Amino acid sequence: MTCRLVFGASGYIGGHLVPYLLDRGVRVRATARNVEVIESRGWQGVELAEADALRPETLDDVLKDVDIAYYLVHSMAAGKKFPELDATAARNFAAAAERQGVKRIVYLGGLVPDAPKSTHLRSREETGDLLRAGSVPVTEIRAGMIIGPGSAAWEVIRDLVNHLPVMITPRWVFSRSTPIALRNLLQYLADAPMLGETAGEIYDVGGPDVLTYEDIMRQYASLVGKNPLIIPVRVLTPKLSSYWLRLVTSVPTNIARALIDGLSQDVIAADDRLAELIPQELLPFRQAATEAIEADRLHSVPARWVEGAVARQEFEPEYGFYSKQMTESAATDASADALWRAICRIGNNGDFFYARWLWWIRRSLDWLIGGPSFRRRRRHPYELRVGDTFDSWRVIAMQPYQELTMLMEMRAPGVGILEFNIEETEQGRMVTVTGYFHPAGVWGLLYWYALVPFHEFTFSGMAREVTKRAESVQASV
Repeated sequence: MTCRLVFGASGYIGGHLVPYLLDRGVRVRATARNVEVIESRGWQGVELAEADALRPETLDDVLKDVDIAYYLVHSMAAGKKFPELDATAARNFAAAAERQGVKRIVYLGGLVPDAPKSTHLRSREETGDLLRAGSVPVTEIRAGMIIGPGSAAWEVIRDLVNHLPVMITPRWVFSRSTPIALRNLLQYLADAPMLGETAGEIYDVGGPDVLTYEDIMRQYASLVGKNPLIIPVRVLTPKLSSYWLRLVTSVPTNIARALIDGLSQDVIAADDRLAELIPQELLPFRQAATEAIEADRLHSVPARWVEGAVARQEFEPEYGFYSKQMTESAATDASADALWRAICRIGNNGDFFYARWLWWIRRSLDWLIGGPSFRRRRRHPYELRVGDTFDSWRVIAMQPYQELTMLMEMRAPGVGILEFNIEETEQGRMVTVTGYFHPAGVWGLLYWYALVPFHEFTFSGMAREVTKRAESVQASV
């Protein structure tokens, strides 16, 4: 059986393409920069491997015996230097694919207007050119906004509508696009490399509707019961609007800025050649958006929580898909066993390791408004298992001596996760405390930013106190 490589399987498209190909009986090899991310997906019968296009020594092994390789990675999260990183990655991948005798590369790029002004769109175009510079035939499929939970462009639109009852919008809301449903795009990706005539071709794909971004926001708003006041101001530019994205959307800021930067021009699918080769029912925007909302509600998204694939307990349309995050760490020479035993005592008699008075204030506020704080006690003073509840927390995942993940059940305008990690280092071990928060609406964002100073203070203190207690226990043994 031929093998298809999904290079970038931890990303939005890759995370959906892998199970889509599996359902078709295709042999799949999936890669990610961190293989643990895709190991958590529970894909049966998939070869999993770790690879990074910026580390060329990792590429040959994953490309060995591959017939079709999907190239689905980008470096937008890296900030301003992402075009250089993307170019290097494409060169490395094309060279390795040539060495290993890959028969076809399928690259998902972006729709490119004439004389693109956006750094993001120019970089996506250059990536395709660099992949084609090798000897392996490339099929490039260019798409605009992909309608589905987790698609960065879709999530920016969702967050704008959900978080802002009044929007003073720049002129990019008048730009037109042809958004495409996720399942339509997946069929194109799956079928295109099976056709000989698609080798070496570039195809634009899009849905049947040509919409402005204002149209998209209004249609989405009507589906979730919102009625935002949208006030377009033509003097504002996408660049200016990108500066306040951190305050509005939970999409990683560097990615959101790169996307917004590309909204100053129309991005419309210019041809229907691939639609003629691969006929299918193209979903209009409203139907595709309805499917996306339903997929989110039913927890059918491969990676709901960052780097963890933990489905949230309840669905609210206002919850941001991407989380706001806060991380603090402390180094130690204590053993993983001692650290794990210290971590597993969290919440015992109200002990959260550090700043007990701050924890008492927050728990008291939760108790006053009917939350579970002070009402639930631990099952065991120093042992935890998945499903345990105590105070306002529920254990939802754990890897003994490595990771503890807890769901926050306090009353709050959003959903939170608290995670402890123990990592091996050259000097010993590192304890990391990370909080993830998926804000619900504008109040969720205000709640998160109001607590950022307190989170920095308490999380750093918690990490230090865990190491201190572990070292103390270890010294007394």
